[in-house]
Amino acid sequence: MPDLLSPDDRVVVTGIGVVAPIGCGREAVWRAIQAGQSGVRRLTGVPGIPDGMMLGAMVDIEGDFPGQLKNVPLCRQSAAEALADARIHWPRVDRERFGCSIGAHMGDTDYIVERLGLAGQMIPPGKRPWWGQWFPNTACAMVARDYDLRGPRLSNSTACASGTIAILKAIRAIRDGQCDIALAGSSEAIHPLFAAGFYNMGVLAQHEDPQQACRPFDANRSGFVMGEGAAMFVLERLSHARRRGVAIYAETLGGRILSDARHVTNLDGHGDALVELIRGTLRASGLVPRDVTYVNAHGTGTRQNDVLETRGIRTAFGREANSVCVSANKSMLGHLVNASGSVELAIAALAIRDGFAPPTLNLTDPDPECDLDYIPLVGRAQPLEHALKLSIAFGGHLAAIILRRWTGVNARQAMPLCQRQVA
Repeated sequence: MPDLLSPDDRVVVTGIGVVAPIGCGREAVWRAIQAGQSGVRRLTGVPGIPDGMMLGAMVDIEGDFPGQLKNVPLCRQSAAEALADARIHWPRVDRERFGCSIGAHMGDTDYIVERLGLAGQMIPPGKRPWWGQWFPNTACAMVARDYDLRGPRLSNSTACASGTIAILKAIRAIRDGQCDIALAGSSEAIHPLFAAGFYNMGVLAQHEDPQQACRPFDANRSGFVMGEGAAMFVLERLSHARRRGVAIYAETLGGRILSDARHVTNLDGHGDALVELIRGTLRASGLVPRDVTYVNAHGTGTRQNDVLETRGIRTAFGREANSVCVSANKSMLGHLVNASGSVELAIAALAIRDGFAPPTLNLTDPDPECDLDYIPLVGRAQPLEHALKLSIAFGGHLAAIILRRWTGVNARQAMPLCQRQVA
């Protein structure tokens, strides 16, 4: 991604759609975030995990048939909202120049259940054959087919960085001239295999009160909570958006994708890769640390991630680290894994639109090693110009992107803040 872009090559956000455990629709989710609401509850009947031991933040949504991959309706609903928000007038859009970049997901694994002789217990009657949903790009293919999008179709599997990278790939496709407009994002549905794997790894949080379980940057944090949801963005070349006369949320500035190649699940203890990721993203954006007013952290609530993310931000920002505000949405949403990057970037875009830094819930006893301004418990109304989103994934995938609030012609108007939890 080039460091310096001509004005015509700039890429802007013109539509956002969100489905999350705390609300259905972009503004409903955003109001719940401002109010500090949590979608975490105790789950039962999860194969491989004793009842009462699984906490999660789930979305209630109907599919087209029994047993349909939940990722499909999640992606479809958020895509429909994003496209409507961007006021797409299909007769005037060149579908050959309309891309689609949606992060991969877990495919249908019901054949495993059948082999184990559990089909009668777990596979709903009337379910379509599993092989129609086997591919991890099923949701991407279906959404692109729904709208006959014939530009670049991309689907990446990069764990917790999938959503952020899907958006970066769409931006790159626009800047490279492969398309003028793109739908980009990701989804996540809690899958029993992943849930059992995380449970056996000992990384899932436990608490007598489910809504207090995920505690990013808190001294008493015990892990993350799995969650569900999806977010989609409509991204456009600025000249294309101007021709359509559509309102703009933000401009995408720089982005970087790097890797921490030390271990599948453990990060480099010095955080060198994360520091370079942040510094490289700032360089690509033409910014210096004091320009960034808000960081949307990966903030899983695990012992290792929170300390190393704090160190990375503090080292990369230097003296300005004490001036930037940082928050972790997973305290409310759970860890949306493949969808975490896209949903949290949507929250960051709304944060700079309205001038509101979201809170980090359950941060009552900050870890001394996590010493940044993590906006504990209650959100804060303040002007926000630039937002940095960080994604740190299993497998060593690191990704970051910076958004700048749009203040020019056709800027999105700020929405009134929810007063219940605003400092």
